[in-house]
Amino acid sequence: MTFLAEIKDAVTTRAALLVVGVLALQLAFITSYIGAFHQPKPSEIPIAVAAPVARLTEQSVSRLGSLPGDPLDPRAVRDEAAAVEQIENREVDGALIIDPAGNTDRLLVAGGAGASLSQALGEIVGAVERAQGRTVTVTDVAPAGRGDARGLSSFYLVVGWCVGGYLCAAILAISAGARPANSARAVIRLAALLAYAVVAGLLGTVIAGPVLGALPGSIWGLWGLGALIVFAVGAITLAFQGLAGVVGIGLAILLVVVLGNPSAGGAYPYPLLPPFWRAIGPALPPGAGTYAARSIAYFKGNGAGGPMLVLAGWAVLGAAVTLACAVVHRGRAGAAVGSGLPGDPIDDPLDDDRPTGAADGAADGAAAR
Repeated sequence: MTFLAEIKDAVTTRAALLVVGVLALQLAFITSYIGAFHQPKPSEIPIAVAAPVARLTEQSVSRLGSLPGDPLDPRAVRDEAAAVEQIENREVDGALIIDPAGNTDRLLVAGGAGASLSQALGEIVGAVERAQGRTVTVTDVAPAGRGDARGLSSFYLVVGWCVGGYLCAAILAISAGARPANSARAVIRLAALLAYAVVAGLLGTVIAGPVLGALPGSIWGLWGLGALIVFAVGAITLAFQGLAGVVGIGLAILLVVVLGNPSAGGAYPYPLLPPFWRAIGPALPPGAGTYAARSIAYFKGNGAGGPMLVLAGWAVLGAAVTLACAVVHRGRAGAAVGSGLPGDPIDDPLDDDRPTGAADGAADGAAAR
């Protein structure tokens, strides 16, 4: 054989297309991460403002709300207690407490929501105070744990859970075919994924909490969150595999890793991300999981309800699509056996776990023709 013929024989058209797809995924990864992180800019950070006199509160709200570029979204509250309550409920990310009797005001922040966010608030409010001839002291009312460097442990825990979810689903595909042969096998895969998710959620929580002392908060809450994240991501991966075969693994990585991780609010919480990543982050599993994990660890679970519903929605959607694809694929395989035609446009063992009898029936039908 000539060298060109050897290349054509060694690298199929399908393999070449998959390599091109991997290249596109790699470039998307680079673009997404650098695009999200290369130039963080504060935008409409919610902050409460309290002063003993209503007129001073209104003046401060107006001053903070008119800053160039709208870095803050100030709102008036009646007193410091109300401001702390809103921080603990995750309604605001900080609060400015004005003292008209002196020249020093206080800025309340929540380090558990992300160190970079607290730092940005301190810099912005500090500059405004200095321009007014005043100073500001910073008090962290919801600090990150001593073992949680810059409040990133929750993000890394969620990333680990996400990785486990799509890798578990990918292994199921590699071992038995990306598309389940029937609804029963789809249910078995989902059940296996659920069992894995429960174990992974518990072990991840134990490692992050009691073992390493990185995350405080309810072990039960974090365990439930971890199981939900792993199952949701795994179910999404199974759904993509049902729709696109082994290519579905790449689609899952695109959704969860390429788009989800940079927009999760880990290194830079949502108010510091560019508009595109800030918009999609709360709707994707890594972002919903990170926000919920921080809420459980540092805010007594306040604010975790919405993200948990997002994760539950992904889990239900992934499971439903997986089952639907199995039913459709089973119908196609049965029709192919009856007609003597291949049940799949591309005869790839990684794409199909049809029973041997179905494949033999298709072969017998083709031979009869």
